[in-house]
Amino acid sequence: MIGLISATAAGAAARDRLAAAWPDRTRVYDGPVGDAVRSAFAECGQLVCFLATGAVVRLIAPLLGEKTADPGVVCVDEGGRFAVSLVGGHAGGANELAREVAEVLAARPVVTTATDSVGLPGLDTLGFPVEGSVATVSRALLDGEPVALRAELTWPLPPLPLAAEGAYTVRLTDRAVEPAEREVLLRPPSLVVGVGASKGAPVDEVLTLIEGALRDAGLSPRSVTELATVDAKAEEPGVVEAAARLGVPLVTYTAEELAAVAVPNPSDAPLAAVGTPSVAEAAALVRGGELLVPKRKSAPEDGRPAMATCAVVRRLARGRLAVVGLGPGARDLLTPRAKAELRRASVLVGLDQYVDQIRDLLRPGTRVLESGLGAEEERARTAVAEARAGHAVALIGSGDAGVYAMASPALAEASDDIDVIGVPGVTAALAAGAILGAPLGHDHVSISLSDLHTPWEVIERRVRAAAEADIVVTFYNPRSRGRDWQLPKALAILAGHREPTTPVGVVRNASRPDESSRVTTLGALDPAWVDMMTVVTVGNTATRNIAGRMVTPRGYRWQESAPEGAE
Repeated sequence: MIGLISATAAGAAARDRLAAAWPDRTRVYDGPVGDAVRSAFAECGQLVCFLATGAVVRLIAPLLGEKTADPGVVCVDEGGRFAVSLVGGHAGGANELAREVAEVLAARPVVTTATDSVGLPGLDTLGFPVEGSVATVSRALLDGEPVALRAELTWPLPPLPLAAEGAYTVRLTDRAVEPAEREVLLRPPSLVVGVGASKGAPVDEVLTLIEGALRDAGLSPRSVTELATVDAKAEEPGVVEAAARLGVPLVTYTAEELAAVAVPNPSDAPLAAVGTPSVAEAAALVRGGELLVPKRKSAPEDGRPAMATCAVVRRLARGRLAVVGLGPGARDLLTPRAKAELRRASVLVGLDQYVDQIRDLLRPGTRVLESGLGAEEERARTAVAEARAGHAVALIGSGDAGVYAMASPALAEASDDIDVIGVPGVTAALAAGAILGAPLGHDHVSISLSDLHTPWEVIERRVRAAAEADIVVTFYNPRSRGRDWQLPKALAILAGHREPTTPVGVVRNASRPDESSRVTTLGALDPAWVDMMTVVTVGNTATRNIAGRMVTPRGYRWQESAPEGAE
């Protein structure tokens, strides 16, 4: 919960705007400001104070304890111009909260944390438990000192400017080791503990068994990502409480799912009890991985029979492939989600000219794999291969990556061994449509006139179908130096079904600094106006030129006769 505190009418107005935007995330604290801050500090995970920074510093100073436990505090000035991350930038989430508050209030976020200020992700913000000399190694990164990465596991890390050798080290490991001097340990969520338990198994027995198994195998409990068991034990108190104390979810599977898993140590006892020859090993292995600790039983000190079993599996990370649409070119048409994915990726794959568009958004340490025109399939294979190697990859394309762009070849290469995230973008057709007016107000289709990969006979058949169906058509790749006859041919096909006065829009470099556009007619269009940077939108029989704009009605009749309230 986010506590909101204000002292003046101006502050209360901004406070109420934030409360209205986040009704389920916020709680307003009224009354004397000092009492309100103390109550919110004790009860909330984060605070937004609409007060002067000096006042907030004095109010929270006596309340501060450990930086890992204190709430994040953001301060907003009376004029609502700045959202300042004051305390708990990383651990308390104040840096990200300042950005979110600024977006709602149209303010400017102020983040002074050193790593954030220069575009480096904080070592304590990577989503992993972290141990060791975080401040020292972070300072080395900031100072440009060589910091070595020792990755005992491949994991999709965000970009970091790490080297092969260095006096400082970032070590990615799930083994139970102590950090050396000048070293940070990152604990990936790589370990799954399968658990079997008899009815009434004590939580201490379950936990002692798990902790002993990890200790004997030299594994860190901070890398345990889940406890897994059969669904018949989903409410077994000892197992549920063990997961809660470890701070991990309890994941359950049906007996049928577990019975299908090949295990080294099946047993008749669980088969008779819950319908599967293995619980601990099968539950740990059901989603794949390497069995590090085979099934072992608890050993109660009082000599009674064991009531719990466990097994430990290392589940390797799945690589991550984000297919990102960059939009038509203008920076303000690049979506926030696309920006976030670009900054998250440790490997960027793309056409060289598209990479140049967004190079300034990449974080230090991002590995860029760029190539020229005509290498689309090679880029797709490269991106998938990097993801399969366990990296966080962004594959970029213009417009929407799924429209005449990189998503198709990439997904044709990918299988279910990687995670794929699609990030939509503003297409050229949409950007051109907004410039022209509203030509896509009714049914419409996009057709590429490039016959480099599609036979012209297929393209022509599609153009004829659109012409006969009276659908608005946007032509991509309409004309190049080597392909100058396809556009006139396509326009001739449309002219057989539409009047010469049919509006046609021609937009070149939509949304870019040298953007140009014109609205003409099917009869007057000169193909010489068109090149590969142009999209051509041909209206249907209902499209009109109204005040110089192309407009296709939502229906084939204007709506004067529509009932009151109809759209």
